[in-house]
Amino acid sequence: MTTTSETAPRTVAGNLCLGSAPDSWGVWFPEDEHQVPYTRFLDELVESGYGWLELGPPGYLPLDPQRLADEVGSRGLQVSGGTTFGALHRPEEWERMLAEVGKVAELTAAVGAHHLVFIPPMFRDEKTGAFTESPQLSADQWRALGSAANELGKILLEEHDVRLCLHPHADSHVQTQPEIERFLDATDSRYANLCLDTGHVAYGGGDNLDLIRRFAERIGYVHIKQMDPDVLAQVSAEDLSFGEAVKRGVCVEPPAGVPDPGEIVRELSTLDAELFVIVEQDLYPCAPDVPLPIAVRTREYLGACGLSGTRRPQTR
Repeated sequence: MTTTSETAPRTVAGNLCLGSAPDSWGVWFPEDEHQVPYTRFLDELVESGYGWLELGPPGYLPLDPQRLADEVGSRGLQVSGGTTFGALHRPEEWERMLAEVGKVAELTAAVGAHHLVFIPPMFRDEKTGAFTESPQLSADQWRALGSAANELGKILLEEHDVRLCLHPHADSHVQTQPEIERFLDATDSRYANLCLDTGHVAYGGGDNLDLIRRFAERIGYVHIKQMDPDVLAQVSAEDLSFGEAVKRGVCVEPPAGVPDPGEIVRELSTLDAELFVIVEQDLYPCAPDVPLPIAVRTREYLGACGLSGTRRPQTR
């Protein structure tokens, strides 16, 4: 696949399909007292004008395929992909991780989706900020990560027709641009590719436009979000955890932060690929009435940038 950056961007990015996720409603965990019930999330997703959703943390939405299909379908919604977690660099956890990821992949496929967003573990606790692991992987751990990603991606594709898209994440071992590029170098494009999360790339000091231009064929899915540069400066100066940064409001609605969503949409619109672009604004924890108006304004803003499509992308 090639890019056509010389071509004028589309007025409407016809190769991109817009959706949202539970994260934009302050949902990080299967169950948590600070989160809205899943029925409210689904109802407000429809009210805010979205037609596609990512499933979010396994267990937040129903795990029974028929019940999930009924809840989603009765509201006229469709599923873009599933969300899962695992430590690819820990061989001793392979069997347990494979079983857990396999269940999510099965559920994802059962509701007609073909992408699985894989989030690596954070080396700092989400709530306390305490370090739980070294921030750096050894050479052996990087080799294990690449090998496991390829094997997992091959299994998911062959058994479920689901494509593995690794999500770079703050406070994880795949966060900075060199780490993202190392992951891509260590993996086979047939089995493991990238969920480009624009906010987390910015959080790690990376260049989203450069990644899109140089690794277009490895981008299989997109999360679009923005980070507040002032809070990012605090993260660096005070060695903040991602959880603390979110509490300070690091994730902001467009166009208040970085990167510029208009530039991202324009660059993605030049690619010879069809992609889901899922809105994610980390809001945990937040008051129940906060997410809906933000979701409406974000959808309207992205629509003005040309990101308004709702046609299912053709998977590669």
